[in-house]
Amino acid sequence: MARWRGPVLVDTNAIIEAWRVNAWRALCGGYALETVEECVIETQTGYQKRRPEQQIDRDTLLAGLKAAHTVLDAERAAALVRDGEIAMLDEGEKALWAHALARSDAWVLCGPDKASLRIGVRLNLRDRLISLERLLEDTGFRPKTALKSAYRQDWLSRTLVELAQREGKIA
Repeated sequence: MARWRGPVLVDTNAIIEAWRVNAWRALCGGYALETVEECVIETQTGYQKRRPEQQIDRDTLLAGLKAAHTVLDAERAAALVRDGEIAMLDEGEKALWAHALARSDAWVLCGPDKASLRIGVRLNLRDRLISLERLLEDTGFRPKTALKSAYRQDWLSRTLVELAQREGKIA
């Protein structure tokens, strides 16, 4: 698959992991990263519990993003109508899916949460789900610190197959 050139929607977990492995600058330099305000807020919660090198500076985060979108109530409602299971996601993922589903352009979404990935499978958007590892490899960045398994391509591939089988959406 060729390197993705369009918008990359990132959830809180992907942002935190990119920061943890010191890959945020490479990710920002390689892609038009976008998220939603709820994910930005989530990156700041638990701030005091992280080691200093894992604390995410809000200004640096926002400077690296092409956009941090405000999600409208109408977008949230439309997403819930498409799949009521979205209500079960955490606030950042709920808002990110509402935003993604309201877009008319092509995008990919990077986030390892299984409940979120399940939404992508249920809505036949599996091909829009991408691992952090894949994004970093495509920029040529090799983190010195290993990515946690949920951010790796092999984990994402296996998980999507498992979720598709459970949902009756065998590929």
